[in-house]
Amino acid sequence: MAAPRVCVLIPTLRNSLQLEVVLKSLASQDHHSDFDVAVVGPTGDAGQEVAEKYGRRWIDDASSRNRADACNVGIKAIDCDILLFTDDDVIPPIDWVGKLVRWFERPEVAAVGGPNFAPDEDPRWAKAADVAFTAKWMTAGTRYGKVPPGELVEIEHNPGCNSAYRKSVLDQVGGYEPGCIGAEDVVLDEKIRAEGHRIWFDPTAVMPHRRRLPVKPYMQQLRNYGYVRTLANARWPNLAVWSHSAIGFFPVLAMLGIITLFAGGLSGGATEEPWFTFEGEWSWARIAFHGSLGLMCAYVVLCWSGAALGNSPHRNPFTVLVSPILIFLAHWSYGGGVVRGWKQIRFGGGAEAGLGVQLDDKDRSGQ
Repeated sequence: MAAPRVCVLIPTLRNSLQLEVVLKSLASQDHHSDFDVAVVGPTGDAGQEVAEKYGRRWIDDASSRNRADACNVGIKAIDCDILLFTDDDVIPPIDWVGKLVRWFERPEVAAVGGPNFAPDEDPRWAKAADVAFTAKWMTAGTRYGKVPPGELVEIEHNPGCNSAYRKSVLDQVGGYEPGCIGAEDVVLDEKIRAEGHRIWFDPTAVMPHRRRLPVKPYMQQLRNYGYVRTLANARWPNLAVWSHSAIGFFPVLAMLGIITLFAGGLSGGATEEPWFTFEGEWSWARIAFHGSLGLMCAYVVLCWSGAALGNSPHRNPFTVLVSPILIFLAHWSYGGGVVRGWKQIRFGGGAEAGLGVQLDDKDRSGQ
C-alpha cells in the first residue's frame, strides 16, 4: 500500500525567529517517507521569508483574526491524508512526525496527540512555570499535566501544538469552529467525537513547547485561558467541568483569606495563649488568624506535593520550591479570566460568544 500523504501545518504571526527553529527541527525528522510542511500567516509577515528559506509552502492568510480561522485556511488549501498541527514556538523532536503518523494504521484512530513540556533550552523560571502547569491535582480539569499510563490511550482532547488528524475527518466536521478566539482545539475535538470518531493520546510523543516567563506574560496567558474557556463552556455546555467554574471564586476567597488573617492578627489572634495548641478559649481573632494561616499552609503543602508528583521533566529542588508562588499566580489569573467571561456572558461586551480577534500574550515586536 502507498504511504499516506502527510503534512504539518503551522500557523504563525510575527514570530519568525522561533518559527525558524521549528522549521529547522522539522527538516531533521527521521520519518521513513517524505512529508510536506505548510506555514499559514498574514501577507507580508517575516515568517514567509523563513518558510521559503527552508523550501516550505507559505499560505497567505490576509483576513484571519484568530488561530482557528488561520488553521481553516490551511485545511482548505492542503490536500493530504494526515494533517499534523503545531505552533511556531515549539522544538519538534527528531521522531515527532513518525510517532504520531504510525498510529493511523489503526482504522479506529481519527486523531492522536501527545503531551507538551518546556524544552530543555528554556530559562529556569520558564521550567518552573512548566512544573506549576503540570502539578498533580492543581491543574484541575485542564489537559496540562495529565499523562495517562499506556501505549495508546483514548482521551477527549489533545493540545493544538501536538496533534494529528485524518484529513477526511477534518473535512467532515468543517475544521475548526470559525471565529473561535480560544479553546479552539478543545472545540474541534468535541466536534470530532460528536460524529462518533475516537481521539487518542501517545504519552511518548512529547512536544517541547516554550512556556511564558513569570510574571506578566505568564499571568496574561493564564488569564486569557480562563476567559476563553469560560466563553467556550457557555457555547458548548458539554465541555464544562465543575473545576473550570470553581476556580472563578479563587481570587475572592484568596482575598478574604488574607483579610481575615490580618484582621485576626491585628486583633490579637496571633499572640493569644496558648497559640500553639487547641486548649483554652478560641476567640474570633484566634480562629480567624489560625484558621486562615492553616488553610494557607495546607495550600502551600498541596502545591509542593503536586509539583513533586507531577509529570514535568523539569522537577528539581528549585522548581518545586517556588511552585506555590507560580501555582497561586496561575489560579489567581485563570480565576480572573473566568470572572471576566462570566461578566461578558451576563452583561455583554467584548468578543461576542467567544468570537473575534485572537487574544495574544506574546511579545512579537521586531519580528
